[in-house]
Amino acid sequence: MPKSLIEYTTWLSERNLRWPSAPKRQPMPAQPYLKPLPGIKAVAYDVYGTLLRIADGELLFQHPQQMRMEVALDKTLQEFNLWNSMSRKPGAPWEYLQQLYLNAYDDLRLAGSGKKGDLTEVDAAKLWRRVLSKMELDKYSYDESLYGDLDQLCEKIAYFFHASLQGTEATAGAVDTLNLLNASGIRQGLLADGQCFTLAQLQRAFELAGSGEPLGQLIDLSLVTLSYQEGVRKPSRSLYQQAVARFQAKGLEPGEVLFVGSRLRDDLAVAKQAGFRTALFAHDKLSLRAAMADLKDPAVKPDRLLTELPQVRDILSL
Repeated sequence: MPKSLIEYTTWLSERNLRWPSAPKRQPMPAQPYLKPLPGIKAVAYDVYGTLLRIADGELLFQHPQQMRMEVALDKTLQEFNLWNSMSRKPGAPWEYLQQLYLNAYDDLRLAGSGKKGDLTEVDAAKLWRRVLSKMELDKYSYDESLYGDLDQLCEKIAYFFHASLQGTEATAGAVDTLNLLNASGIRQGLLADGQCFTLAQLQRAFELAGSGEPLGQLIDLSLVTLSYQEGVRKPSRSLYQQAVARFQAKGLEPGEVLFVGSRLRDDLAVAKQAGFRTALFAHDKLSLRAAMADLKDPAVKPDRLLTELPQVRDILSL
């Protein structure tokens, strides 16, 4: 049986490969506002920039630094032996792979979402499936017992490429916070721009931070809304509507859910319009997206402001 994504991340870690690391935190000179919010029964988190610190502050498909793209593409090409099935072109192999990758990315991101006013999300696994379709697959072979079918292989390629492009680590206090809220009976979910590998990436980061619990015991997987599943990304309103529907299916109204994230106008403000209570996570300058004027705008400003994740406990009076 092929490895799951989580098993694959563990297998990679056992090989002691070199990965980029998350940059040093840049604290914000912010004053937290932690007055308890009554009636909160669940918490939803953004992932990148909230539960996970990530280089560049957010998940990227194309990095503005060409050297970073070159390294990630070259490592991916070598890891999966893609060169044997690629047409021979002038220049370095990674340059041809980049051409295939960026063409596929443009095709997918420029396609309509089918939902008026929403922004299309690219599914990273489908992107790599399209890249492979441009190669001579009759010349390509791989270990199916390890990687699975082509779709499963592409999920693992997507994870490997992004792990080679951007370093991640669990945000300080994230594991302890989720454990405490879980023990207190608070339901927890995700509402995030995320990919097929996001949960595996989160699980691996939590393990490195000392968590011995499977992610599914901390996060209610039925309360997870990720952009790649819905085909739209933030701030698309339908993404938040899907999250509302998932919480309501569990008997939770949006006003009983606290959403925690680090982007204000294009995330928390839309969540607020959908009925969620909101908390801005001003933990790291790299991931924070908030203007002082927005913090004073009643239509946009969050209900609470955190500088450390464990402060969620204060808002919930735990």
